[in-house]
Amino acid sequence: MPLALLALAIGAFGIGTTEFVVMGLLPQVSGDFGVSVPTAGLLVTGYALGVVAGAPLMTVLGTKMSRKRMLMLLMGLFIVGNLVSAAAPVFAVLLIGRVIASLAHGAFFGIGSVVAADLVAPQKKAGAIAMMFTGLTVANVLGVPLGTLVGQTAGWRVTFLLVAALGVLGLLGVARLVPEMPRPQGVRLRHELAVFRNVQVLLAMAMTVLGFGGVFAAITYIAPMMTGVTGYAEGSVTWLLVLFGLGMVAGNLVGGRFADRRLMPMLYTALASLAAVLALFTVTAHGRITAAVTVFLIGALGFATVPPLQKRVLDQAHGAPTLASAVNIGAFNLGNALAAWLGGLVISAGFGYTSVNWVGAALATAALVVALVSSALERGGRRSGHVVARFATDAEAASAPLSEPAPTR
Repeated sequence: MPLALLALAIGAFGIGTTEFVVMGLLPQVSGDFGVSVPTAGLLVTGYALGVVAGAPLMTVLGTKMSRKRMLMLLMGLFIVGNLVSAAAPVFAVLLIGRVIASLAHGAFFGIGSVVAADLVAPQKKAGAIAMMFTGLTVANVLGVPLGTLVGQTAGWRVTFLLVAALGVLGLLGVARLVPEMPRPQGVRLRHELAVFRNVQVLLAMAMTVLGFGGVFAAITYIAPMMTGVTGYAEGSVTWLLVLFGLGMVAGNLVGGRFADRRLMPMLYTALASLAAVLALFTVTAHGRITAAVTVFLIGALGFATVPPLQKRVLDQAHGAPTLASAVNIGAFNLGNALAAWLGGLVISAGFGYTSVNWVGAALATAALVVALVSSALERGGRRSGHVVARFATDAEAASAPLSEPAPTR
């Protein structure tokens, strides 16, 4: 394994921690600022929308510098955002700090995915991407639970200070281990933008929005759901987040392994299973053991889709992958924002915390439908290509001059 992948994973660990840790701290933030839990959920929505906007913006701004330097700049921005969050005197400033940190997220994972794929052989690209995303998943096993525990005991501001320290570690890792890779020659912004005319790229991003939205519909409100419905103590949320993180690690590694072999079947299986598990969560959330198992499965099935979705975008956007890769990271977070918003709506409407699981199941089902449509269009395109090629071959044969008959004696 190239050491550069380790450096990318370290950066991903810090980013993953700040993205997910706030979900376990929504009750504390809500109480400190005197806002409702759905309003505190805007910290998830705001971060996600910041990723959506920051992914293309920061990637375009970084086209004039090497990928390594851009990764370092992004980690610096991430550190600043978390320091602003830690010092926030009012809820609005905390939201601003979250948005500042989020601007680095999409471009870091987008550029990092391209760098990771370039470091290994073609048949190992999805595995390399999965290795980088392992930092994100391990963050949910170690960083998020510890950050939640610290936030519940020492205050959520201390959590954000520790996350900023993780950003410093990530910055040093990138500076030390990622090699200087020259900017690709001959690829201009218009080439990068042109890939968005590719229907398959857009469909892959739609799968990302809907599929990952299904995960976040349930996980955004996991703390109030588990304490208010399942009956867990507040301190138990930390261990439930550990289970979710372990599921993410397992799903990410399995998804990376099979995406290099059978990408679309892997997506079908993961999305269909995710939809079913989310629907069942409306029932299993009422039992402690069944709820814990379900949280693990949501993490595993949700993150089993990450390497194949990212690889599909890179495959379809071949020749100009950087912007498409970053925008697809934004698509993950657009799904997060959509899910957090929809979940807040159904909770505010009085349907209860478990109602968000129906929202998640519907989103995952929609992602599966898009995946099936994408495959059908791809098969149709291949058949059309074969017909055109065969027609051209037949036409060439028909127009070829007849060979001279063999002379007779």
